[in-house]
Amino acid sequence: MSATSPLRIEAQRVLDELWSEKLLPFQLNVGELTNEERGYTIHFYDSRITTARILLAPGELFKDAVRAAVLDRVRGMSGPLRAKPQ
Repeated sequence: MSATSPLRIEAQRVLDELWSEKLLPFQLNVGELTNEERGYTIHFYDSRITTARILLAPGELFKDAVRAAVLDRVRGMSGPLRAKPQ
């Protein structure tokens, strides 16, 4: 999917909203968005969370699915949340 695709931009907006709402322990950026059979996979530019699977239910908004998948992925993290190495 193109680096400037509308869905990639929308996914990044959702990540930015989650960060501003302090629902993410660190800022995430979409690296790539790949189309899967039942949804998408977001590939992040981050070693702490590398991907999140976005499964779209019929009639579900993309942004709602992204939000739920990313929050679920963050909840599933274990161990200390270290700052990204510079």
